[in-house]
Amino acid sequence: MQTHLSQALLDTAEGREAESILRTCVHCGFCNATCPTYQLLGDELDGPRGRIYQIKQVLEGEVTGEATRLHLDRCLQCRACETTCPSGVRYARLAEIGRAAVEREQPRNWRARAFRWGLRRVLPHTGRFAALLWLGRLAEPFIPRRVRPALPPVRPAGVWPRAVHERTMLLLDGCVQPAAAPLTNAAAARVFNRLGIRLERPQGQGCCGAVSYHLNAHAEGLSQARRNIDAWWPAIEAGAEALVITASGCGLQVKEYGELLRDDPAYAEKATRVSALARDVAEVLSAEDLSSLPRGEGRRVAFHAPCTLQHGQRLGGAVEGLLRQLGYELAPVADAHLCCGSAGTYSILQPELSRQLRANKLHALAAGEPELIVSANIGCQLHLQQASETPVRHWIELLDPAPPV
Repeated sequence: MQTHLSQALLDTAEGREAESILRTCVHCGFCNATCPTYQLLGDELDGPRGRIYQIKQVLEGEVTGEATRLHLDRCLQCRACETTCPSGVRYARLAEIGRAAVEREQPRNWRARAFRWGLRRVLPHTGRFAALLWLGRLAEPFIPRRVRPALPPVRPAGVWPRAVHERTMLLLDGCVQPAAAPLTNAAAARVFNRLGIRLERPQGQGCCGAVSYHLNAHAEGLSQARRNIDAWWPAIEAGAEALVITASGCGLQVKEYGELLRDDPAYAEKATRVSALARDVAEVLSAEDLSSLPRGEGRRVAFHAPCTLQHGQRLGGAVEGLLRQLGYELAPVADAHLCCGSAGTYSILQPELSRQLRANKLHALAAGEPELIVSANIGCQLHLQQASETPVRHWIELLDPAPPV
């Protein structure tokens, strides 16, 4: 694709990166075939190719309008287009640059800015989110019935193992997950304990930074990344084997710390090391002997592969392989590459499209009549279980050797 970016923009690292990505695109349109919003809306401007052209116009100095913002906002950042693209276009990175440019040139109205500010003040902070969730549960009898499914069920985490093993790995707690689904990380700790690995949760860690970063608060998201690196670094220097992450969305963000902080002289080297150590829980378990874990013969489950796992981290098939290895029967899922509509804060900011995508996904997941739907990301899990008649869990719970009663 030919570009005509201004010299002032090309003199910046971001401008040069954007031009490089734009020039990679050959306008083939293969990306539209796997884009969830293009599938729903049938509008070229709501597909990756159309959005790339709109970003190009913005970066070349053309006047932006609310229509451009709308089409970019509708993007899920699911990266299905990147999996499909034969030219290797780094669409997600280009979209981040384009969205930030639109924000600079035409700021949102104060209501929209305030709402996004509020999301950033609550979701990435475990204590605040937990308090809000507690209040919601307390007021559940008085809130509208249609809102109640948004409250995740209370499920005890059970006992966190205290055994000391020769092998040690770090575990990212996350922000929403400890309050909304504490059983996930506790189950992971029990699984790893059975395998002779101790999972440590360093003090001072918190949100991976994805919520703020994807809401165009880049400096805030990077600050959260630096805080995590500082919290993990002593254990990394002491020899921790890996940084285990049970939420695939967080995993993708942490794996990109090295790229996001590459120009920070104080953190570039550390961020690269952290990204290299970051592992989805499925990656770690794929290399271990799982013979001591419970088996699932006779159990039929449907696996929802989060976009951040299959398209972002390129780990499609990793969880499915582990579950089959342990005897589970996997129900077929049509269009498994399509997003469920969760996509971080997308389900809050684009509720109508999100609900349509969720309905389509649940129809595909339930078609095989599984007894359970499992996923690998807290956002997808919470989003799907709001409207699912079949229970939705994190897949690591299936391997838990001592699940809580």
